[in-house]
Amino acid sequence: MAGKLADTFSARAERFDREEAFPFENFSDIKKSGYGSLSVPREYGGEEISLYELVMLQERLATGDAATSLSIGWHLGGLMELSENRPWKEETFKSLCAKVVKDKALINRAATEPATGSPTRGGLPETKAVQTGDGWILNGRKTFTSMARVLDYSLVSARIGESGEKGFFLIDHTQEGVSIEETWDTISMKGTGSDDLVLQDVTVAGSALVERDSDAHDSREELPKAWLLHIPACYIGVAIAARNEAVHFAKEYSPNSLPGPIKDVPEVRRKIGEIELDLFNVRQILYSIADKWDKEPDKRHGMASELASVKHIVTNSAFRIVDTAMRIVGARSLFKSNPMQRYYRDVRAGLHNPPMDDMVISMLAGKALKE
Repeated sequence: MAGKLADTFSARAERFDREEAFPFENFSDIKKSGYGSLSVPREYGGEEISLYELVMLQERLATGDAATSLSIGWHLGGLMELSENRPWKEETFKSLCAKVVKDKALINRAATEPATGSPTRGGLPETKAVQTGDGWILNGRKTFTSMARVLDYSLVSARIGESGEKGFFLIDHTQEGVSIEETWDTISMKGTGSDDLVLQDVTVAGSALVERDSDAHDSREELPKAWLLHIPACYIGVAIAARNEAVHFAKEYSPNSLPGPIKDVPEVRRKIGEIELDLFNVRQILYSIADKWDKEPDKRHGMASELASVKHIVTNSAFRIVDTAMRIVGARSLFKSNPMQRYYRDVRAGLHNPPMDDMVISMLAGKALKE
């Protein structure tokens, strides 16, 4: 399924990039295929894929279109987290799963704001929820809301009243007062359409508050967010796509200054070998940690630094792989008709997905000094 979708997306990628258009067709195909329900629990009609399967599927999907892969990764990963932790009332979660499986609904967390930046930095949201009788009224703006234009639901973080407490509200995008402002104007990952989600006097029932800081947390909820490995998986996919393009070019391009294609030039062979070695290293790291998470659940509480390290290593290595691939292709890699320049722009975005490099290094230093 992932391979078929990736190949279809790859054929459209240049057009969407040139037109700076949101890939509605890609998400339509995702819905039709049932890809969005893969991480829903089996008891509620999904496939309940493992973390290992999630990263494998997302890597493959990203070889076709990184932006679509990253976007649907938030949906799949978020559902995986809810499935593992079950922080909601079970009937609410069951209802959402039914919408995902039967109606092909898409959901994402909306937690980033202009004033706070990434939620991983710990800022309190300025989006506010005011209680009115048995319901709530929400006002605020969320940035970096990936695939906002096709989302059916968002999990919106908001400050509860005048308190310093944060909660998450399940917001139906068809509700009055919910709108999307198309602010996504980047050179990387254009197709995520990570526009602003605007909430203006959005009235919801009391049950819309599905998570809050003051709720009792059990040990499961304190687990590190392993599903975020969908991020490095996506950027490995970009690196593989660049590798494939460079290898194909080296086998086919034959300037008249050489007796054959450039694949026989020692320096080109050296660069291809370096790419293969880098890919081997990062894929071993990603998949070994995903496998450990799946097979050794008793060790999950202590895996935060390992999971964060994977993201740091993979995204930085993926950037280097794409750069090396571009050196093989040469100046042609800068043409708009060449996918390499898109890979180069997209892979750069990985450095700005959570967790950030500085936070990973600080975490590792703190762990070492504590031990």
